[in-house]
Amino acid sequence: MTHTPVPCPSELALPAGDLWIFGYGSLMWDPGFPYVKWAPALVYGYHRALCIYSIRWRGTLEQPGLVLGLDRGGACRGIAFRVEASDVSTALEALWEREMRRGVYHPRLLRARLPGSDVRVLAFIADPLHPGYAGGLSVEQTARLIATRGGDRGPNIEYLVRTLKHLAELGVRDHYLQRVLAAARALRPGGS
Repeated sequence: MTHTPVPCPSELALPAGDLWIFGYGSLMWDPGFPYVKWAPALVYGYHRALCIYSIRWRGTLEQPGLVLGLDRGGACRGIAFRVEASDVSTALEALWEREMRRGVYHPRLLRARLPGSDVRVLAFIADPLHPGYAGGLSVEQTARLIATRGGDRGPNIEYLVRTLKHLAELGVRDHYLQRVLAAARALRPGGS
């Protein structure tokens, strides 16, 4: 199987002016780009899933961890960040360096519901044909990777804990991620 080549930002036909960017994992707590406003957001057609092997930030090439991607089906609550037009190129450069190095995500414009309005957001969708795609793992397989892996940005379990913390601040309960965290903690010495 081969994955589709990833477009560069100039190939995306982004709207002129300000740009909204959708965060559903680490972008929620560490966007890494300038923004002027954020709002809770809901996108349809995709759900948050631990479906991307991490070989740098939360794992290594020899022992990959897992990070989140948007996978087909369902809906996902997260955060939309509004980037001013003057900062869009800077934000896209930072995002491509961070999220697009391996080409495991497809950048897409999706419709998002914000409080009081709908906007189009740039989101990063998991490519199920990419070798870095990890969809279909059981809770137990996922928990084992989360419990035992780490990379340049720290332990994989920390990534999951921070994601759940920020979702809780938005009033979002992700039962699947909570089950994975409970199973991962049960595998760690002292349950941490």
